[in-house]
Amino acid sequence: MALKLIHRLPVLQHFRIQSLSTGWFSPTKLLNNAGSSMCVACICTSARRCLHKQGCLRQQPSSGTTRSLSTIVREPVFMANSSVSLHMDSVPRFTLTQLHQPTAVEEQGFLKHLETCSSSRKVFRLLSSVEMLSDIMAAATLHRIADLESKGNALKDPTVLEKDTIRALCFQLEQNSTRLTNAGLVSSLLACTRLFLDPWSTLMVQLLTESQTRLDCEKMTVEQLCVLGQAMLAIEGPGSKILKKVLEQIQQQEPSLWSLGELVSVYGLLQGIVGEEGKYRDLLNAMHTHALSVTSCMDPAAVTGLLRALVTLNQTQAIPLMIGLCKQAVRHVPYFTDEELTHVLRALMHFGHSDHYFVQALEQHSPSVAFTSHPETISTVMQFFSRRNILSTTVFDAMAESFVYRADDYTTSQVATQITAFAKLGYLPPNAGQVFRKVETILRTRFSHFQPQTLLNLLHACILVGRFPVNFVPKVFSNLFLQQLQEPETAINRGVLAQLTQLCMTLKLECPFYEGPRLPSKYRVKSFLLSSSSLESPVDPHLYNMVKNILVNLLGDRMYFGSKVLTPYCYTLDVEIKLDEKGYVLPASHTNDVYKRIAVCIDGQKRFTTNTRQLLGKEAIKHRHLRLLGYEVVQIPFYEFEAIQTQTSAVEYLHQKVFPHIYRLSW
Repeated sequence: MALKLIHRLPVLQHFRIQSLSTGWFSPTKLLNNAGSSMCVACICTSARRCLHKQGCLRQQPSSGTTRSLSTIVREPVFMANSSVSLHMDSVPRFTLTQLHQPTAVEEQGFLKHLETCSSSRKVFRLLSSVEMLSDIMAAATLHRIADLESKGNALKDPTVLEKDTIRALCFQLEQNSTRLTNAGLVSSLLACTRLFLDPWSTLMVQLLTESQTRLDCEKMTVEQLCVLGQAMLAIEGPGSKILKKVLEQIQQQEPSLWSLGELVSVYGLLQGIVGEEGKYRDLLNAMHTHALSVTSCMDPAAVTGLLRALVTLNQTQAIPLMIGLCKQAVRHVPYFTDEELTHVLRALMHFGHSDHYFVQALEQHSPSVAFTSHPETISTVMQFFSRRNILSTTVFDAMAESFVYRADDYTTSQVATQITAFAKLGYLPPNAGQVFRKVETILRTRFSHFQPQTLLNLLHACILVGRFPVNFVPKVFSNLFLQQLQEPETAINRGVLAQLTQLCMTLKLECPFYEGPRLPSKYRVKSFLLSSSSLESPVDPHLYNMVKNILVNLLGDRMYFGSKVLTPYCYTLDVEIKLDEKGYVLPASHTNDVYKRIAVCIDGQKRFTTNTRQLLGKEAIKHRHLRLLGYEVVQIPFYEFEAIQTQTSAVEYLHQKVFPHIYRLSW
């Protein structure tokens, strides 16, 4: 294709090759192309490697510290009214010009049409419909192709760069780099990095050289500096000298005078230099102050951008700004894209914040998109409600219904996240049977796809809500799986061991028919009450002290009940009361002739969902297991006890709870 370009462009006879020394990208000398060992295709396309399968005798870079690159230099004739055409009308006829600029209306119309292009082919077709391009239009075209073709750190279809239209566009950008506007120049450079063009290609060298020249003049706007900074991050990383100069010029500006777009751009740039944000603390503080004053003007993209920046830069001191952004996000919940909503929710989870009105807006919006949103967005919504201990039956029922129909398209991690959310809040949706049949099908067909920790989280979530994965537990208790759970060069995390222990105990207590392998004793813990990742919630100290004082009044002495008792079954009892066969209360230290044990669960607010009086899943399974172990479980929920006005009423309340059928003696 490139060779055909040479044959069809008679204007190329006016070209010659310029050699560039790329130490600091400064031109050195001109070479005549006569007798060159490179093929004409390589010369025209400015490629580093020959496009012919047979290859060519292309000049190799020197072995010194600098590297020579070849580019095309047009004779000093600027053909503003001509066009680059490969063969009559076989390719788009367009000219990148600064002499006869398209009107603002034409430019805006082109950019709007560009946003609607859903494939590179449509972009090329749009490009062929115009005769004159501004540098802004040219850069936007490259950005749109990057949007459509980029996937991770590569292009989905690298051959898109070999299209005649792209080559012609890049050729004109290269030849007219000195005539580009500042905005068009830096935007084109950034677009080239997004297309993963070779930094040593002549196009990139020309654009970078010109950008540095403009930077030295210190006439770039904040927006243009940020675009250049993003390009340098992509090319050289945070250590780039040009990037440091960009940041120096930004620091010389007054943030309070920046537009909203400039503010968002600087936040985005600073995100890329994580670890060095301490150098820009004063700048960030000034930016936070200005951002807080303009939150009411922010659109969904701006809110998302700032929240992401606060998370990446770990700006824990900027809580007022984060709260202001959350309030503004309430207005935009229906208008966020899936990706934007995902980032907003992750930011709120990072800072541990949930606004009541934001939750309401999310509850209204989520059910309507349960069947259409991206699976990652659905999973993040569930994770947000789970993390904040908010039980929204409206949202959870809608997500459960969509799960049955869409789960085959979910990743194993997304499946586990959604089921874990149900389990943590101890909630079973109306279609729980269908949901867990779907989970079983996924486990059966994709068992080997699960990461060990993800699989354990899913199986453990099942037992919290009374669903027992007996068909898959034997594989979990195998030596191979237990070795996979072990972190490199360390023992298995205690939280993981606690999950395994509770899984084993559940099978023993609730699945007596299970006859498969058991968990080896070396993998079992003695207590579920851990400092982190605890399978029990510690008792609320204030509520415990109030109940303890009333119990002393009720029983006559402190010796008649034990506090924070660790049972042989790993659970910790808030209060334990022992009775003999005749129903008399025994001292807590008594170990013989104990006929009955009463476990008093003093359930504070943290053991319930925040918006309802629903016990969390880990507390519900504790109550369930204690009953199976022979304890009489007496629950003292905070909302009942704190409503009592007098001590006499409190004593009577505990008497009715603990000894409902026994007449109380007066001490």
